[in-house]
Amino acid sequence: MIAGKRVLTLVPARSGSKGLPNKNIRPLLGKPLLAWPIEAALASRHVDRVVLSTDSEEYAEIGRAHGADVPFLRPAKLASDTAPSIDAIEHAIVTLAETGDEYDILVLLEPTSPMTEGADIDAALQALVAQPGMTAAVGVSAMETQHPAFAVRRDPATGRIGPLMGDDFGALPRRQDLEPVYALDGSFYLSTIEAIRAKRGFCHDATIGIPTARYKALEVDDLVDFLCIEAIMKFRAKNAVSEGENR
Repeated sequence: MIAGKRVLTLVPARSGSKGLPNKNIRPLLGKPLLAWPIEAALASRHVDRVVLSTDSEEYAEIGRAHGADVPFLRPAKLASDTAPSIDAIEHAIVTLAETGDEYDILVLLEPTSPMTEGADIDAALQALVAQPGMTAAVGVSAMETQHPAFAVRRDPATGRIGPLMGDDFGALPRRQDLEPVYALDGSFYLSTIEAIRAKRGFCHDATIGIPTARYKALEVDDLVDFLCIEAIMKFRAKNAVSEGENR
């Protein structure tokens, strides 16, 4: 709970991933991918309940083993690769409310962003409640090497490139002169329940962006992403042990 508001964390983990089969339960440093957001939410000082939304009894058992509640299975029509995420979110909110379990704020954590930590959730919740009039908060990462000022168009017939912004390459600005821009990074999504119902999404005119560490912006979409994240997490785990041994 924060500022008198009850907080629900929802971890969506449908089965049937095509790009990386069984992605959401693929082992990452000895734990299934879906366990990482569950444990991050459990480490938060403000989250009141952690619920896994899945269509799979196997996934449900794995989620329960790592501390999540799984009070229902998601209907198959809400678990296809074409089903809008917001429908699964609303299903969870409504299903819980029907049992008298209602919340003020929703935190959505996806297994594909396993490096989000409890401290990140708490910082985002604190930022949200500290700004009157704001009803949602999302993780964003700075676009530095991928700033749109350096984007190019490519002619599919000739391969010739041209700047996306401006008329010629001579007009490209220096990197240090550019206005910082950010990309949604998927590390976390927060919203008041009221805004979720009204806006059916997290990004609108009352959303704040919470900058996250660059490495936490990585998401698991395919095997290459997974291997990169695994390498970073192994490096951080090794360094944490080394630092502890040197104290």
